Amino acid sequence: QVQLVESGGGLVQVGGSLRLSCAASGRAFSSYTMGWFRLAPGKEREFVATINKSGTRTYYNDLVKGRFTVSRDNAKNTVYLQMNSLKPEDTAVYYCAGAEGFTLLTANTENYNYWGQGTQVTVSS
Repeated sequence: QVQLVESGGGLVQVGGSLRLSCAASGRAFSSYTMGWFRLAPGKEREFVATINKSGTRTYYNDLVKGRFTVSRDNAKNTVYLQMNSLKPEDTAVYYCAGAEGFTLLTANTENYNYWGQGTQVTVSS
């Protein structure tokens, strides 16, 4: 079992930046592919980014590519999402998730075993 806790959300103006963090506790964090997802009102949960166990490979939703960067520090059991050039359409609750024993990058929510409670990001225009 692993517990995930997101932080770093908040209110930011268009064009601003935020860095989300997701701290993991429990079983070996470095054995998990990690992902970020978001849920906006009236929409389905949407894939944002994923990073492999070692942090050497990443994959992004086209909507955020070039603006968001996912990274991880396995020594600190933490995954990050740096969000730059934020737009109003980025407003959502952001969730981190862990896929246990998954060696590939994945955007499929069904492959993720563990989820955090979410952190709200609001981009004002």
